[in-house]
Amino acid sequence: MDNLPIFVNLRQRNCLIVGGGEVATRKAALLLEAAACVTVVSPTLAGSLRELVMEGKITHIEESFHPRQLEQIRLVIAATNDRETNEAVYHAAEARGILVNVVDNLELCGFIMPAIIDRSPVQIAVSTGGASPVLARLIRAKLEATIPNGYGKLAALVEKFREQVIARFSNVNARRNFWEQILGGDIAELSFAGRHEEAEAQLAAAISAGGEDQVGEVYLIGGGPGDPDLLTFRALRLMQQADVIVHDRLISKAVLDLTRRDAHRIYVGKERDNHSVPQEEINQLLVDLAKQGKRVCRLKGGAPFIFGRGGEEIETLAANGVNFQVVPGVTAALGSSAYAGIPLTHRDHSQAVIFVTGHLKDGSMNLNWGALAQPHQTIVFYMGLRGLEIICQQLISHGLPKETPIALIQQATTPKQRVFTGTLCTISEVINSEKIKPPTLIIVGTVVNLHQQLNWFRSQAMIDHGEV
Repeated sequence: MDNLPIFVNLRQRNCLIVGGGEVATRKAALLLEAAACVTVVSPTLAGSLRELVMEGKITHIEESFHPRQLEQIRLVIAATNDRETNEAVYHAAEARGILVNVVDNLELCGFIMPAIIDRSPVQIAVSTGGASPVLARLIRAKLEATIPNGYGKLAALVEKFREQVIARFSNVNARRNFWEQILGGDIAELSFAGRHEEAEAQLAAAISAGGEDQVGEVYLIGGGPGDPDLLTFRALRLMQQADVIVHDRLISKAVLDLTRRDAHRIYVGKERDNHSVPQEEINQLLVDLAKQGKRVCRLKGGAPFIFGRGGEEIETLAANGVNFQVVPGVTAALGSSAYAGIPLTHRDHSQAVIFVTGHLKDGSMNLNWGALAQPHQTIVFYMGLRGLEIICQQLISHGLPKETPIALIQQATTPKQRVFTGTLCTISEVINSEKIKPPTLIIVGTVVNLHQQLNWFRSQAMIDHGEV
């Protein structure tokens, strides 16, 4: 995060604008909307600013900038065409600890003006950190079209009953749960429809009927293979309302960052030969948290029911009478193959695909090798990097040709994704020459031959669309 987004209270605070043109006029209008006391410093004024002065809405100092004008000023904006003046304003303000913005000059800004969506008292600010104000405005336009004006009325309704809710509900979690039910239900819809009296009456009734102990719940969510864009809408919604996040090692930072910021995060990741928390303890942890009235997001890499031990967890939850929801995710096999340009099935190569764990136990891998070593079939090995040599040896000894293609996909769907290809008899050389680390998925089958061809076509398409 390059800049901390904050909202500054400027009501009845003195603010200074240096400059008298149209840009200064726009900045003055924004400050007036925030109920600031605005003074403009400039030898001359544009027509719109002169009107504001004549109406008594702003004060005009008809002279050039001087540091003495910063006395008792909370915020200053430099909006002149003169670089020396702008620099003088910046340095004088910085020396006095005053918030300063020099229009269209990121280097001379103590704060950045965002693109604003105003649904007062709801306000949304969009910023690109000064990199592209045009992009910020385009994003604002998209948000404007999706956020009804009624959100302001809804926020005012919440504010009106806020103290009653605080008095009625015993703790922060109970209040949060109550408001999430209200804001996602019929009362919010009544407010959006302009039926404010009905909304108030129903909200008052809900507060009066509330106060019961909150029932906890567990959300077993597939976090996908790493790219946050692969999350489902339902996963994102539940991730952002959970009180506690219990997450694995395979959850990417980009995905974890989409959970609620004030949620308590508990890491229970498992690495090779290092299980930080045994599975039985994870199962019991979910039960204990839910019985404390918490909403628990059990965030798992890939899909919960494909080598994610999700079945074991919901067995424990069900046995203890804990409510739960299961949210599917894009499993590593699907995400990795798609991003690597390797189709798992293809009429000319493979009519079946098998997912199998390559996890070693006691140095061995007890698999049905005969069933795996079949032609016209794709095999996807999860957690097989450590046992890769055994995998290749066993597949060859059970009938697959040495020249059978194999791919290793490391950190799939993330910016750090790497794809290595070879054959069952040459892939060991790749392992020895490259520093390949988990998480790495293994794909075996002639579909791997399509990797280079399909990625070439994809690169051409990106060039045609100006993406590379």
